[in-house]
Amino acid sequence: MFHRLFQKVFCADGTPTRPAIGSQEGSGEKGSDTGSHGVSLTSILGPPRQVGTLEDLHKKCKEVFPATFEGGKVMINKGLSNHFQVSHTLTLSGDPGKTGISGYRFGATFVGTKQMSPTEMYPVLLGDIDPAGNLNANIIHQLTDRIRGKFAAQIQDSQVSAAQMSAEYHGHDFTASVITANPNLVNGSGIIIGHYLQGITDNISLGSEIVYQFGPAVPGGENAMISLAGRLIRGDTTWTGTVDFSGVHLCYHSRASEQLQLAVEVETNFRMQDSVATFGYQVDLPKANLVFKGMVDTHGTVAGVLEKKLEPLPFTLALSGALNHSKNQFRMGCGIVLG
Repeated sequence: MFHRLFQKVFCADGTPTRPAIGSQEGSGEKGSDTGSHGVSLTSILGPPRQVGTLEDLHKKCKEVFPATFEGGKVMINKGLSNHFQVSHTLTLSGDPGKTGISGYRFGATFVGTKQMSPTEMYPVLLGDIDPAGNLNANIIHQLTDRIRGKFAAQIQDSQVSAAQMSAEYHGHDFTASVITANPNLVNGSGIIIGHYLQGITDNISLGSEIVYQFGPAVPGGENAMISLAGRLIRGDTTWTGTVDFSGVHLCYHSRASEQLQLAVEVETNFRMQDSVATFGYQVDLPKANLVFKGMVDTHGTVAGVLEKKLEPLPFTLALSGALNHSKNQFRMGCGIVLG
């Protein structure tokens, strides 16, 4: 996946992956489970279940699909210390309207000294900016053993175009989170999202999402929607699904071997009366320093991304291609990462 390649020091939630500067692949269960009278909660409630968050319910499946790009990309990563890293990214695109804006972006990542585990350190501050002042910023901090806070903002044309704040609570066998998106106190608008995921057994988790939107642009001044979610794990196979009044989203992920992962995704939109199924696979060849991701969907799209480390040189080469048979379109991209 080219997005992961060009931000290889980050996890899917935007957090570092290298132990030297921390990792945010949190387990959802941190700290001691001992009560005030010295009684272990594990002896009462049983062993903790690492259910993760509802936001990452389909994460395993999504990570298998390739993130294609068009044009050329060059990225240079430079670690200034164990806690601070900078990056320089140059993007060249033949069609900025479809594939993004060409140009240069400067990025920086800082990881604090609060160590929650051998692979987790907080706070995490990361962002990038272009010469025009357009900024993307993220802050992640583990406030306590069980509470994690996140903040993200985007500034475009000297205005805050998007902002989001969230708080996660990781319980013994559940995870609850509250998200506030684009709050505007002037015109009284915004979005509030509530997530809850409960581990029923070691293999089954059930949850729900509530989305509440309010503001003058919303019909009737306010709107709410609820959805249900579930996950079933059997060995190396994971089934996940969400359903609401507007559609159904189902995912399947399986690790067929150490080198091969398979994924299937089905999305149905009742309002648009449209449904699409996507099949993807990922091949890892560690001895060849090569990763390939491919996919095909029912809309006639075939795509793939190849990543190859050019050892002993500190380079990683990425090649991307996507062909849409129904629209008769083809896109190709090439990228290099240094560092």
